[in-house]
Amino acid sequence: MFGRGKTPELNVLVLRDADVVAHGIRQALATATPEERPGLEAAVAVAERAAAASDAELRARWVRERLAEAGHEGPVDSVGAVKTLREAAPGLSLLAAVQLTKDAAAHRP
Repeated sequence: MFGRGKTPELNVLVLRDADVVAHGIRQALATATPEERPGLEAAVAVAERAAAASDAELRARWVRERLAEAGHEGPVDSVGAVKTLREAAPGLSLLAAVQLTKDAAAHRP
């Protein structure tokens, strides 16, 4: 009623660049010296793991990082966490903050 018949959508943009980083490291690996290869091979593995993370995992990590930076120590999906997240990310709607904290609680690190 009163325009609330449709559930509002959560609009959070997840930016990914790990695949670009992994590609750049692979290119460097192609011309690497034998001494450089082990480090670059390890770096490629790390970048590929990061690129494989789901959007939900990235959002959960973002929420946990914002909460940690703000000093929040309680449950990630608590009312206090929602309040802290909204203070840490001005402009984040209540709906978005609630959904993000619920999603972060569902994706344990």
